[in-house]
Amino acid sequence: MFQNKEGERVPSVSFRTRVGSAWHDVSSEDIFAGKSVVVFSLPGAFTPTCSSSHVPRFNQLAGVFRSHGVDEIVCISVNDAFVMNEWKQSQGADQVRFIPDGNGAFTAGMGMLVGKEDLGFGDRSWRYSMLVRDGIIEKMFIEPQEAGDPYGVSDADTMLEYVAPNATRPHDVTVFSRGGCLFCDKAKALLMDAAIPFEALELNRQYSDRTLRAVTGATSLPQVFVNGVHIGGADELESWLAQREIKAA
Repeated sequence: MFQNKEGERVPSVSFRTRVGSAWHDVSSEDIFAGKSVVVFSLPGAFTPTCSSSHVPRFNQLAGVFRSHGVDEIVCISVNDAFVMNEWKQSQGADQVRFIPDGNGAFTAGMGMLVGKEDLGFGDRSWRYSMLVRDGIIEKMFIEPQEAGDPYGVSDADTMLEYVAPNATRPHDVTVFSRGGCLFCDKAKALLMDAAIPFEALELNRQYSDRTLRAVTGATSLPQVFVNGVHIGGADELESWLAQREIKAA
């Protein structure tokens, strides 16, 4: 069983990072001293669960964490600096600090270094998250020690529930859109004016009208979804936003 290290100080190590074309050593003290930091650690950069779920949700909720007293979100993995930098860029994870634990020193100090030789990975980190205040581990969420790559307690929402149980999560918004569509541009502008982040699925680039019909049953654009609910086009979105403002008043 992995040891829960709540109440202990994080390992004191030096991380070999890469900034531009120069090497830059970063110490544990640089990261944690005098700050409240949420850390999540995972088996490897570019791997499926890490890329599709773990990193994106922490990146999405980073602003909520900050509004509740967390200074920084840090992702630590037993990968080198080049890999971590490329992964951060490919993920568009501008709200998360990526730290390479290339030699596994920090992960070993946490007692989380595990052998992944069956996958050809060598030694990697077990999946966990923790809240660290001024270098002291306040809370840890460690995935159960079972076969495979369990992912159920080290996620961003579980950590946010601990940090701020009543925090409001951001909306999950998707816009079916097409380049040159004035109503699509209107819908996007409405969301930007309301400071609501969204993802746009651009038809005729990534997807065809078949996807639009399959998901929405509609043939016109845009089509907006919020938290799994089909809002409709730009006019319907404008009405939804107006109702949202009324409820907030």
